[in-house]
Amino acid sequence: MVEPTPRFWEVFFDVYEGLPRQGPGNRANAKRALEMCTDLPPEPAILDLGCGAGGQTLHLADLSPGTILAVDNHEPLIRRFNERINESGLAHRITAVTGDMGDPAFARGKSFDLVWSEGALYNIGIARALEVCRGLLRPDGYLVFTDAVWRRDNAPQEIRETFDLDYPAMGRVEDILNLIAASAFDLIGHFTLAGEAWWDDFYTPMEERVRELRSKYAHDPEATAALDTIAREPEMHRRYHEYYAYEFFVTRATAGRR
Repeated sequence: MVEPTPRFWEVFFDVYEGLPRQGPGNRANAKRALEMCTDLPPEPAILDLGCGAGGQTLHLADLSPGTILAVDNHEPLIRRFNERINESGLAHRITAVTGDMGDPAFARGKSFDLVWSEGALYNIGIARALEVCRGLLRPDGYLVFTDAVWRRDNAPQEIRETFDLDYPAMGRVEDILNLIAASAFDLIGHFTLAGEAWWDDFYTPMEERVRELRSKYAHDPEATAALDTIAREPEMHRRYHEYYAYEFFVTRATAGRR
């Protein structure tokens, strides 16, 4: 397995920064998860960790009347998201800042009714993320997140290598449930993201973006090779989607435990 070069990451971000969202998910799945948080305050304080360009954050703003602090460690994505916030007239409800979810100085002095994270907590490890998020929540607050999981043990080598590059610790649903059971959270429920959640706002725009950039990088062999690698991801999903999934987990802080 070859480690990506700095040039690869340049092209990678050229692709990903132009997408509506940076991972699987859609409004319907977010709505289903949010509806499992049955007694949030009328206008909850929400923290969205790993917001990317804000696709899921805008869904949250549409589905809830609360205020949202959205955080990501990639400054260009936050700049783009702030443009979207201003264009949508939501600056009075959404604040987007650059920050490190593993060291949440951005939340100093604040606490939240709901911490939300789609496909981002794995960056610091789910066990560590559960600890960090518990410290950010008010008593009885909710943590809702998605994570990539294996559905079968016999996944072909090429798809395993794809995930090993970015998420070598990826496990099964049962592994996440065990971590939740050992944490200061109670499980409310979980469900698998529907198939269209991979395509509508993620892989379909990704394939379009790759096609757009092929002319830009037509005379750059290294960049073209990077685009070829990135284009393999949606194609691999077409071929091997039955071996893995994204799972939504809805949890609530256990009373009296921190």
